[in-house]
Amino acid sequence: MSNLGSSLTDATAAAEKLRVGFLGLGIMGSPMAENLVKSGYDVTVWNRTKSKCDPLINLGAKYQASPQKVAASCDVTFAMLADPESALDVAVGENGAVSGLSPGKGYVDVSTVDAATSNLVSARIKDTGALFLEAPVSGSKKPAEDGQLIFLTAGDKALYERVAPLLDIMGKSKFYLGEVGNGAAMKLVVNMIMGSMMASFSEGLLLSEKVGLDPSILVQVVSQGAISAPMYSLKGPSMIQSLYPTAFPLKHQQKDLRLALGLAESVSQPTPIAAAANEVYKVAKSHGLGDQDFSAVIESLKSKMQQRS
Repeated sequence: MSNLGSSLTDATAAAEKLRVGFLGLGIMGSPMAENLVKSGYDVTVWNRTKSKCDPLINLGAKYQASPQKVAASCDVTFAMLADPESALDVAVGENGAVSGLSPGKGYVDVSTVDAATSNLVSARIKDTGALFLEAPVSGSKKPAEDGQLIFLTAGDKALYERVAPLLDIMGKSKFYLGEVGNGAAMKLVVNMIMGSMMASFSEGLLLSEKVGLDPSILVQVVSQGAISAPMYSLKGPSMIQSLYPTAFPLKHQQKDLRLALGLAESVSQPTPIAAAANEVYKVAKSHGLGDQDFSAVIESLKSKMQQRS
């Protein structure tokens, strides 16, 4: 027992000496990096808009002017970008992280991308002799702030084990899923389900109101039954008030649905419900709601009803 305790202590001590890079300080990246800084890690940050780095610098983080310089100065670099294009650019574009990597270093991409993008980034990272782990997260702004994210990882097992203490600070659970691409696929399936659930929930709220029921009572009923999900009780009250404070931007939910549909197409798996939900999110985006929370999808259904009435 004492040997086990000693080895765990040694592993923790080794992890705490890691120099950690963090690329991308948006709604998710900023609180994730902040939790690492507050836990005493040596963190170096970068973001396209430097002003987003300032709060973390004030907390003790260092700053470098490019992903290349961050990767070169750190043992492990995390990246949290908005979409596959950004993830590719930051990893392998001009002054990208790949040009700062070398054997012994690690790159952990926690962005939500498709498997093809993840495999491309992985191949370029491995060409440098560095290790690669994809680790997209399930969770939005509040779980990121509270260190309650779920990591869906795949890739180099040695890197997974090396960064496990870091993942435990930023999240409540982690899954190792094997080959690169599996983490990306799992995240897309999860977000496909979530997007479809929110679209259906929106229909239910509007239908209840249309037939004279109190939608706030519907939220309570749903929250106490077999179909209860934290999302409903969390989002429902503000949706009824037509308020959509951004925890997960609608444009990102639509992007994930699009990528999930592409994944389904690649294996000839029918996904008619997700396909229909995607169209509703596309309508919401066309109404300028892309930067609002994904629960704003309800507005696209309101406008359809108004057009028909």
